[in-house]
Amino acid sequence: MARSRKGAPVHGWVVVDKPVGITSTDAVGVVKRVFDAQKAGHAGTLDPMASGVLAVALGEATKTVPFAMEAEKSYLFTACWGEGRDTDDAEGKLTGTSSNRPSRSQIEAALPLFVGEISQAPPSFSAIKVHGERAYDLAREGENPKLEPRKVLVHEVRLLSEPDADHAEFEMKCGKGAYVRAWVRDLALALSTLGYVSALRRLRIGGFSVEDAIPLEKLRSFMHSPAAFEHLRPISTALDGIPALAVTGSDAVRLRCGHSILMRAGLFARIMDNAAASEGLQGLTVYLSSAAGEPIALAELSEGELRPFRVFNFGTG
Repeated sequence: MARSRKGAPVHGWVVVDKPVGITSTDAVGVVKRVFDAQKAGHAGTLDPMASGVLAVALGEATKTVPFAMEAEKSYLFTACWGEGRDTDDAEGKLTGTSSNRPSRSQIEAALPLFVGEISQAPPSFSAIKVHGERAYDLAREGENPKLEPRKVLVHEVRLLSEPDADHAEFEMKCGKGAYVRAWVRDLALALSTLGYVSALRRLRIGGFSVEDAIPLEKLRSFMHSPAAFEHLRPISTALDGIPALAVTGSDAVRLRCGHSILMRAGLFARIMDNAAASEGLQGLTVYLSSAAGEPIALAELSEGELRPFRVFNFGTG
């Protein structure tokens, strides 16, 4: 007999405002305990020195984490000029100093070089795997992991203020895989100085914003309380921008069993109504739900069929 999972079958997203000083894993643990949930994950790590939006997936919502991680992110952060750190943030060891301090005009002149599709080498202290090990584990052991530059997308950057000669505050919108720490490091080098991130706050990831987030300590006060469920969002919250389709009858039954359904004319027309204009729909991901709005599956449109690749299972565990 299979052993039942410990905890309750809770499904949905919780958006917390993570405070400075704890890891994302610790924050997810708090959320999991508050809801007594069987399963939890998150969409995008925040370092201990960072605060802001941490989107936590419970239960079947964990199947939508990859879609949240692909979403655009917004950050508010402070660059500190004149020092380099091995982690590229305030928690690292000093690696060098510079007496140069960039002016506002110099910073603004350099910004266009760091917006759009840019090449960026991730920080040595990052979660990227090198030969099966996390880069930050290797770095902590004194090794210098070789992380190859890769293309990332920075949508927009604004220089907000310069509190003093040593600091500059920015707001950034970027895509998956972009590191604010690496961006500041590289901008500083382009400005003939050194730099690191001294403060970082995530304002948004996809449809999850800091305005809608609950402070982690406030959520903790709702431990095992019905009040916590007022902050549980639907699984579909992470699927903004993905065309949705309600299915019924035999189609719903087949999809729940992991089987494909034929793309009949009526279904195709309804997907076209919900899909963004594109040259072709082959490979399009579609979110399928019941007429009552209960998630059924995520499917791919291929060769005239909707083929489910993630089926939502709301059993009691």
